[in-house]
Amino acid sequence: MSTDRDGKKLVRSPSGLRMLPENRALGSPFCLEEPQWVPDKECPLCMHCDAKFDFITRKHHCRRCGKCFCDKCCSKKVPLPRMCFVDPVRQCAECSVISQKEMEFYDRQLKVLMNGATFYITQGSSEKSENVVCRLSNNHRYLFLDGEDHYEIEVARISTVQILTEGFTPGDIHTYTSLLESQCIIEGQQR
Repeated sequence: MSTDRDGKKLVRSPSGLRMLPENRALGSPFCLEEPQWVPDKECPLCMHCDAKFDFITRKHHCRRCGKCFCDKCCSKKVPLPRMCFVDPVRQCAECSVISQKEMEFYDRQLKVLMNGATFYITQGSSEKSENVVCRLSNNHRYLFLDGEDHYEIEVARISTVQILTEGFTPGDIHTYTSLLESQCIIEGQQR
């Protein structure tokens, strides 16, 4: 196990190398725990195609769901950032589809938020919109909204996000976002 200056440590798990925060409480709310693997003795057959495991047909565990599969049903190696794996890991077909969609989220939406983007924000039932720069913290735990005031919103407290595209096509830079029922910290005070 080695550590880096950002409070992360490199851990070897049965599934592969993972880069984890030293303090779990400071980790990303998007992260998932590694699943318990189905014990080898409880899966004599592939859990997808029912192929019998033997010397030729080997058993593999999906790193995302922990179930047992043959090589044909668990052959894809896909990045799994939600479990903090350093390298792509073996996943079953069903889990690899989910992980690929999540990678799209990490590569597109999360990168935009990490770099910061301009949005119009409406809070609660307020009619007033504010033009703010929205940026996600490095550990994904807070949204920083900088406009007339500075807001820090704990991501775990956001109950609803509504995307409104009033006159713009979805995905346009001018997307309007409404954060409903959020607890905000404005310049050190909770609202």
